[in-house]
Amino acid sequence: MAKGLIGKKIGMSQIFDEQGNIIPVTVLEIGPCAVSQLKSVENDGYEAVQLAFQDEKEKHLSKAQKVHLERAKLGAKRVLKEFRNFGDQPTPGSVLKIQDVFAVSDTVKVTGVSKGKGFQGVIKRYGHHGGPGAHGSRFHRHPGSMGSNTTPGRVFKGRKLPGRTGHDVVSVRNLKVVRIHEADNLVFVSGSVPGTANTIVTIEKI
Repeated sequence: MAKGLIGKKIGMSQIFDEQGNIIPVTVLEIGPCAVSQLKSVENDGYEAVQLAFQDEKEKHLSKAQKVHLERAKLGAKRVLKEFRNFGDQPTPGSVLKIQDVFAVSDTVKVTGVSKGKGFQGVIKRYGHHGGPGAHGSRFHRHPGSMGSNTTPGRVFKGRKLPGRTGHDVVSVRNLKVVRIHEADNLVFVSGSVPGTANTIVTIEKI
């Protein structure tokens, strides 16, 4: 049985269960994903299944990408991802859909790229408390003392300082598959998923 698929985040919504409770859900458009390559220990040093997702214009692909997909008898694809410990080895060129992998009540892990926040200070980046709000304090949102004097005469590595925030690969585990719409390739998972709308995500069984 296959382990994971590629998709994109549509957005958030809410649904009601049989008891009338509201469940916040994220709507994901998953698949269909074509098998573009099978990697083996003999040829590549490890076992994995490479999947292709979302049609693309050929002019946006390099010659190497076109040849790679043509070997699997596939057209131009936008996203290629590998999955290890895939289970049963599919055949190159075959297409996997939601119902082939997932079922309602499955526990899954969703991986995506989080929203970028740009360059931020320590209060937004790390949750530091900051200083007093009164005008005379002159210490409001600064990082504060570095703890550095003649000894050691430098700032230690790992110090929490302002910098680029967000736009990181983030995985959220233990999400539940609440509902599946096979006709529209939609999966509803409980809770939030990293990224903005149309972010490419991978969803895997745990």
